[in-house]
Amino acid sequence: MGVRDLVYRLYERRLEAKLSLQKEMVPRHVGVIVDGNRRWARSMGISDVSRGHRKGADKISELLGWCREAGVEVVTVWLLSSDNINRSKDELEPLMKIIEDVVQELVDDGWHIKPMGALDLLPDHTARVLKNAKETTSHRPGLIVNVAVGYGGRREIADAVRSLLQEHASKGASIEDLVEVLDVEHIAEHLYTRGQPDPDLVIRTSGEQRLSGFLLWQSAHSEFYFCEAYWPDFRRVDFLRALRSYAARHRRYGS
Repeated sequence: MGVRDLVYRLYERRLEAKLSLQKEMVPRHVGVIVDGNRRWARSMGISDVSRGHRKGADKISELLGWCREAGVEVVTVWLLSSDNINRSKDELEPLMKIIEDVVQELVDDGWHIKPMGALDLLPDHTARVLKNAKETTSHRPGLIVNVAVGYGGRREIADAVRSLLQEHASKGASIEDLVEVLDVEHIAEHLYTRGQPDPDLVIRTSGEQRLSGFLLWQSAHSEFYFCEAYWPDFRRVDFLRALRSYAARHRRYGS
């Protein structure tokens, strides 16, 4: 172990010790925008960006382990946006295979998987892998892993409203009837994350400081942590720093 690694190890332990005294401040739900895979590959002199996606995929299991250790209950990992589906075929095909592989790895590792996104926009085989993961793991206890693939925040809200309208129509209710009773909770009950707590903490890697449509509805009261590291370089110490930052904030919820 080099001197730098030793310093980081000691720093990790110091952060752990501090956080162990603040257990009540652990976020229940953490959302993660895993950004920077392509830029990581290019920074390493690798022209095949799929190697960056693969390196980033390998980091997800580590993240989930850190979250479980910390006491997090729900993790939402954004692997592919609905906008990303417009990327070139040469990049998209290997990326879909990587997503299929990582989802299957998470199933094999015992996680409780819930896919979220517009699965109808995905290749049939990718959509089938995600649906099978949901069915296979639905009974598993413990931390829930929302895998966001083909996900867009605006699309999610549109899908929620569409589902709400369909539900009321099936009961014979009119639009006028719905208008009379419609409130925020009615829409929330039809989101992809229905039944789950909203994200307390949203982490984005790669230095970008925007949500890009991630959990638009659910993040109204979320705390945000932006990390400079590209996703493949995201370390446990970076995760602990995010938890420390979250624990130090005074959440007033508008009061």
